[in-house]
Amino acid sequence: MDPTGLPLPPARLHRHDGYVSLQFRRGQTQSRMRGAEPDRLLIDYTRTMLAALLWQPCPARIGIVGLGGGSQVKFLHRHLAQARLEVVENHPGVIALRREFGIPDDDARLEVVLDDGARFVAARPGRYDLLLVDGYDASGIPAALSTPGFHAACRDALAPGGVMASNLHGDDPAPRIERLREAFGAEHVLVVEEEKMSNRVAFAWTGAAPDGRDACVAAVHAALPAPARRELAGVLERIARVLRARDAGSSACAS
Repeated sequence: MDPTGLPLPPARLHRHDGYVSLQFRRGQTQSRMRGAEPDRLLIDYTRTMLAALLWQPCPARIGIVGLGGGSQVKFLHRHLAQARLEVVENHPGVIALRREFGIPDDDARLEVVLDDGARFVAARPGRYDLLLVDGYDASGIPAALSTPGFHAACRDALAPGGVMASNLHGDDPAPRIERLREAFGAEHVLVVEEEKMSNRVAFAWTGAAPDGRDACVAAVHAALPAPARRELAGVLERIARVLRARDAGSSACAS
């Protein structure tokens, strides 16, 4: 059962050819890890979501909805020493597998909470510099993480200047994108497609958008150790190009 009393499929661990996968249904992978490189961001969209660092290069507090195999949790815990991570997961079986995925135990910088994601976010107004939303069940994005109220709660959970990154995977992400635009304002939402996947990543923020210029990217690089810079360099530049184009388009319209 999840914390609201809804039945859940079992969380299964699958090992094959040096990879470890989390599955709710046979053949359907929720999260994947290379056993020899447990901290590596193996799936493209997990790196794209972390381009939110262009908005907040040195986040002090990060909220994460959906633990899964902990790809982003492990990366951020290892490479952002200044950040406290607060993670909510609604599946007790997923939390029970955290050591199988090399997710660190809770400490002064990491807390994993068993709770309903929507309830968790709504109870934490003004708290996060960075909020990552990647909550999926066996059928896709849960209904509780798709409502106008949830998107408004995500906005309210951000500290001044905060940013949210959300993984959108499914046949029709348009309704969720529209709810983000209603909650944040259309000018505060940016959606990018994954080139090799059916995912889209949506960024939504409360302050000013970064301009994507060299100084913007350099600020993120300066905040990261060398291994993290190498892993994120490509996606940071890709999203920075989108931001530069967006900024140029806005300037042209204004003139």
